[in-house]
Amino acid sequence: MSEHITVVLPDGSELEMEHSATVEDVAYEIGPGLGEDTRAGVVDGELVDKATTLTEDCEIEIVTEDSDEYLQLIRHTAAHVFAQALQRLYPEAKLAIGPPTDDGFYYDVAGVELDEEDLEEIESEMLEIIDADYDLERVERSREEAFEIYEDNPYKQDILDEEAADEEVVSFYVQDGWQDLCQGPHVESTGEIGAVTLLEISASYWRGDEDNDTLTRVYGTAFETEEELEAELQRREEAKERDHRKVGREMDLFSVPEHSPGCAHFHPDGMTIRRELEEYIRGKNEELGYDEVFTPELNKAELWKPTGHYDAFKEAGEMFAWEQDDTEYGLKPMNCANHAHIYDEGQYSYRDLPVRFSEFGTIYRNEQSGELSGLLRVRGLTQDDGHAFIRPDQITEEITSTLEVIEQIYDLFDLEVLYKLETKGDDAVGSDEIWEQATNGLRESMESLGLEYDIESGEAAFYGPKIGLDARDALGREWTIGTVQLDFNIPKRLELSYVGEDNEEHRPVMVHRALLGSFERFMGVIIEHFNGNFPTWLAPEQIRILPVSDDNIPFAKRLQNRDFGQFRVEIEDRSWTVGKKIQQAHDDRVPYMLIVGDDEEESETVSVRDRFENQTQDVPIEQFRSHLESEIEEKRVEPDFLD
Repeated sequence: MSEHITVVLPDGSELEMEHSATVEDVAYEIGPGLGEDTRAGVVDGELVDKATTLTEDCEIEIVTEDSDEYLQLIRHTAAHVFAQALQRLYPEAKLAIGPPTDDGFYYDVAGVELDEEDLEEIESEMLEIIDADYDLERVERSREEAFEIYEDNPYKQDILDEEAADEEVVSFYVQDGWQDLCQGPHVESTGEIGAVTLLEISASYWRGDEDNDTLTRVYGTAFETEEELEAELQRREEAKERDHRKVGREMDLFSVPEHSPGCAHFHPDGMTIRRELEEYIRGKNEELGYDEVFTPELNKAELWKPTGHYDAFKEAGEMFAWEQDDTEYGLKPMNCANHAHIYDEGQYSYRDLPVRFSEFGTIYRNEQSGELSGLLRVRGLTQDDGHAFIRPDQITEEITSTLEVIEQIYDLFDLEVLYKLETKGDDAVGSDEIWEQATNGLRESMESLGLEYDIESGEAAFYGPKIGLDARDALGREWTIGTVQLDFNIPKRLELSYVGEDNEEHRPVMVHRALLGSFERFMGVIIEHFNGNFPTWLAPEQIRILPVSDDNIPFAKRLQNRDFGQFRVEIEDRSWTVGKKIQQAHDDRVPYMLIVGDDEEESETVSVRDRFENQTQDVPIEQFRSHLESEIEEKRVEPDFLD
């Protein structure tokens, strides 16, 4: 074993350190001030305690109070403060896990019944612990000692058995004599938590498996300052107002009935939006050279065994499968194998490639009941799926053209795209050489377009590296939606081929891509992103005509049927005041209202009002119709006639 290791700093410079030096040692080597300010480290992309020893060459970043990662430390410590406060009030409570999250923290507990009313008392106890400013001390104990500490806690014992099975010692964090099994990292003392609150309670399952114990999950969040916490609480309130389930009910877009758990019913207005999305993506597929196909949802399970999908989905319990006439059948969990089968039925030369198949394919995943959530987490979903079969020399061009279209799509919806390069994981199939070739192909495509991306080590699907697409919405939330993947393994396993220029058989490369991801999830995201105020081209109802009196209804019907017949137009013919009609149309999120009375009827004009309460009178019918045609054709984000 070498006596030294090399650590690479964020600026690319290198330090030679003694083997088993700690993160903190590296910080002091850089400078004593940085050493004193060190709170944690990021080693090869993983956030770790500053006491973590380094046993091999690595990339390292020092975390201080000025680092983005510092907030994770605060939230991790807040989870411990919650757990200590809980056990002060309820000594019988058994702790499971309490990690930080992207927007706060949670802790799963058992042995105590809690409801929302208990949170205020627990939060008060947390504030006392924070005000006391207890130091956090990292202590190492033997596994045997840890088992003794948790002799009546099966959850911590399970963690020791699973995550620490090969460890002789494990780490605890101690504050004011209270301790918790934890790898860290944490802040120096409880007083570093500037602001904290508990948010809600829900049920969870141990290890996320509904066959295991049901636990109580308490959610909270924490920040450095009260101002940041207040801003977050306001954002959460707005998120509640935008919740796609709430807006979906208000606009009558969809429902998820009890008899179809995890499978959505799209109502007429919701189907209008979905149909517009389908036609838009169908056009983009045609631009990219895809031929649309259709494949059945019911298949023999044998279809998925050669590709490895059967083992992967069956082992995870995500596949709906059953025996019939001594044959196992299943509902397809993905479309890849079906598209590969269509390719295999043809005969292709190198001149024919790329061969591209697209499908609005419905698939099924056996998600756990407790994780289902409206349109965002479902069991039945329809992907705007596509698979391209290409030559290896076509990789960069194919991926680049796909990414260019993806940029156009997300820009159209006013969503910021965040790219992630997901690399080989522990369950990967295929050789290291194949994975390296595929990963480099994705990286080169993103870099050729000047796209910034993060690397998610070990997060790829088992059959190939992936570009994951996250969309950042109007509230700054990030949603995982589309994907682009390279796959050298399925063509090899299914023995797909094309005839090369040398008249020999060669393996194609398979590209998996979904532009929106699934219609269900994407619709859930844009419902919340737009708060139901869809761009005019997507809006289920584009115009509502508001007759001033019943005498103006015939003119309104003429406008609906003749002058604006190509648009989605409704007439508000109830005997209401104009003010009430306007308010209802505004509540219904209609992009445009046309107010028509005797003056408009006589002059063949309309008074145009948009959902932002802007209004102009005496607009010639032809002028507004022409504007509407161009606004919809160009798929503008906001109604802009009155800008």
